[in-house]
Amino acid sequence: MSIKKIGVLTSGGDAPGMNAAIRSVVRTAISHNIEVLGIKNGYKGLLAGDIVQLKSRDVSDIIHRGGTILQTARCKEFMKAEYQERGADMCRVFGMEGLVVIGGDGSFQGAEKLANLGINTVGIPGTIDLDIGCTEYTIGFDTAVNTAMDAINRILDTSSSHSRCSIVEVMGRNAGYIALWCAIDTGSEIVILPEMHDITDDDIIKNIVENRNRGKKHFLIVVAEGVGASDALAHKVEHITGIESRVTVLGHLQRGGSPSALDRMHASLMGVHAVDLLVEGKAKRVVSYVKGEYVDYDINEALKMKKELSQEMLRASKILSVK
Repeated sequence: MSIKKIGVLTSGGDAPGMNAAIRSVVRTAISHNIEVLGIKNGYKGLLAGDIVQLKSRDVSDIIHRGGTILQTARCKEFMKAEYQERGADMCRVFGMEGLVVIGGDGSFQGAEKLANLGINTVGIPGTIDLDIGCTEYTIGFDTAVNTAMDAINRILDTSSSHSRCSIVEVMGRNAGYIALWCAIDTGSEIVILPEMHDITDDDIIKNIVENRNRGKKHFLIVVAEGVGASDALAHKVEHITGIESRVTVLGHLQRGGSPSALDRMHASLMGVHAVDLLVEGKAKRVVSYVKGEYVDYDINEALKMKKELSQEMLRASKILSVK
């Protein structure tokens, strides 16, 4: 039996490229004569029945826009079984024979619950944090890194002019991928990540002093937000070394902006793959990018996969930081 109607939603934190993924899902589905329903505000909107039909024209001129036209929200209620059952019932009420969920691990956990309740679901990884274990790439990461890198480059200009120590806090509550990439790409002396447990304030200050003794005039420390305590670190560095220190928290600046070519391409191809899976009768899947190919995993299996920071990148960061 062919599929006649599917839904699509974006959930959790927004990421540049989500609109490109929505566009791809809608137009690929329409090419198969499948009606698409857009669910607004993620699982919160699903529970409320905030659902509209999406036609090809509705997704015109959105591929270049950041954010998500469907909007997004975090829905704590959806962690409870009674709300998951209500969400599955709402899918049935609207006649959805498949659901595409664009988001991160939390969003996939919701999709897993719906799948276990009989709703055909396919997940597309959309998060700037790059922290989904089953895939080497997540939509939004490239744009977020480039946005942060551009901001840090500007900060370095003024840091150099004033001979300062600049501590820049980038996003990444539980994962340090953005921070590590930014540190390597901007020539940071030090990077501090949630995954690092062996670096102390004394290690950081010693590094700065040794680089100053080699003739370095200004300094950059990149910190992932999950580590925190950036203000306290700046105060300690300035107090002990006498080097003027300033903190810049980039925050949600990294979530916005027009998606990069890489994010648009991954989002578009992942969207096609997701709809193709539903057309083929496959459900409870997560689309992934592995070794240059788009593949898919069982959603239960995907959520069990863990990702670790590249030891090669960590080693390179330390080598390249020596002035």
